[in-house]
Amino acid sequence: MPPRLRTLLLPLLSLSGGAVAAPTLDAAMRERAETLVRDGKHASLVIAVIDGKDSAVYGFGRVRPGDQGVPDADTVYEIGSVTKTMTGLLLADAVVAGKAQLEQPVAELLPAYAIPALAGQKITVGQLATHFSGLPRLPANLVPADMANPYAGYGEAQLRTFLAGHALARAPGAAYEYSNLAYGLLGTALATQANMSYEELLQARIFRPLGMASSSAVTTPALRARLAPGHLADGKPAANWDFQAIAGAGAVRSSARDMIAYMQSYMRAASRAQQLAVQPRRVLVGEGDGDGVKKIGLAWMLDQAKGQPFAWHNGQTGGYASFAGYTLDGKRGVVVLSSTARDVDALGVGVLVPGSLPPPNAPAPKEIAIAPSELGQYAGQYALAPTFVLSVRQGPDGLLVGATGQPEAPVYASAKDTFFYKVVEAQLVFQRDAQGAITGVVLHQNGQAMPGKRKP
Repeated sequence: MPPRLRTLLLPLLSLSGGAVAAPTLDAAMRERAETLVRDGKHASLVIAVIDGKDSAVYGFGRVRPGDQGVPDADTVYEIGSVTKTMTGLLLADAVVAGKAQLEQPVAELLPAYAIPALAGQKITVGQLATHFSGLPRLPANLVPADMANPYAGYGEAQLRTFLAGHALARAPGAAYEYSNLAYGLLGTALATQANMSYEELLQARIFRPLGMASSSAVTTPALRARLAPGHLADGKPAANWDFQAIAGAGAVRSSARDMIAYMQSYMRAASRAQQLAVQPRRVLVGEGDGDGVKKIGLAWMLDQAKGQPFAWHNGQTGGYASFAGYTLDGKRGVVVLSSTARDVDALGVGVLVPGSLPPPNAPAPKEIAIAPSELGQYAGQYALAPTFVLSVRQGPDGLLVGATGQPEAPVYASAKDTFFYKVVEAQLVFQRDAQGAITGVVLHQNGQAMPGKRKP
C-alpha cells in the first residue's frame, strides 16, 4: 500500500498584520484532494483557502517522487493561463492611468507592427482582453522545435511575421474565440507602450507592490530551487515551459503565498484597476441572471454557482494546472496549484462555493466498449451558445471532442449516448429525436448542465 498521505495546514498571517487565523478546508474537499493524489491523478496539490484577511494553505502529495516533502505555501508552480488575469490587470492599470483605452486600436500601441483588420475594423486592446479580437487561438507559424516546450522559440520576429501576413476570418468583436495569441500580443503591446519587458512591467506594477517575491515570468535560480517538477496527465515527467512573445498568455510561475496576496488585493478591491478588470464586458454563455451564465471581464470569467457570483480563471501548461477565484462580495477566495497537467476546476469551485459540486465519493463512471462502426453517428458540431461550439469527431481510438478555442480531448463511453472525460470532471449525454437521430448534446460539468443543438 502507498504511504499514508500527510496533509499540511500552514496558516498565514493576514496582510493587515492582524491575528493568525486558519480558514478551514471542509472535509469533503479535503477528501477529494487526498483521493486525487492517492489515485495518482495529481503528483502534488496545494489549496489556499482565503476568508477575507485570513488564509490557510493545505498541501497534498509530494513535491518530488520519493521525497518526504509536502508542498507548502512557498512551493512554486507554473500557473499557466491564470497569467492572463495579470495581463488584464496591466491593461486596466494603463487605462486608469490614462495610458491606454479599451476601444483603442492595438496598432496605436505597436506602430512597428502590421496588425490585421477587416473591412476597416481594427482590433482594439479591449477585444484582445475579452477574446473577441478575431485572432486564432495560436499563430499558424508556431512550429516548435521541441513540442515539450512549445513557446520557447517564438519571439517578436515570428509574431510580427504572422500578423503581417494574417487575414482575419471574421470582423473584430464578432465572436468569442479563446486566444493565447491575443493575450501574447496584448502583453507585448503593454510592455512596448511602457518601454519595458513584460517581466519588468509585471514586477513594477503587480509583483513588487503586492510583495509577490516568488512570482516571475522568467525562472530565476531561486525560483527553480522551489519549483515542483511538472507531470503529464499520465504521470510521466513534463518539461517546463518558457515564453518569449506569447508571455502574456501564460508565462508566470508563482507560489500559494504570493497568489493569496494577489487574490486578496482583488477581494478588497484595492485599486480602480482591479475594479475595472472584473467589470463584465461580454456575455459568453447563457441568458438572464441565473446559474449557468458566464460573462467575461478583462480575462476574468464571471460566473455563478448556487446563486453566488464569482470571478475565476484556470490555467494549464505541459506539466501543471491551476485555478484562482473569489466571490464578488469579497468574502472568500481560493487558489489551487497542481504539478500535474490535469484539470483542477472542480476543486477550485467546490472550495469557493461549498456544496456546489457532487459529493467527492461519487463513483467514477465505468468505461464500456462501443463498436467503432457506432461512433461515427456522434460526429458533428454542437452549439452550446452562439460563440461556444463542441466539435466531435471519430479518432483512431474513439471519440475526440474539442471546444471553441480549446484543444481536443478523448471521451469514453459509460452507457449508450453517454460519454465522460478523464482529464476533467465532465460528461456528455447525446440527445435523440423520436426517429433515433442524434439532435443534440448536454454537457454536464461543475454541477451545471449546458444543452447544445447539433448544427446541420
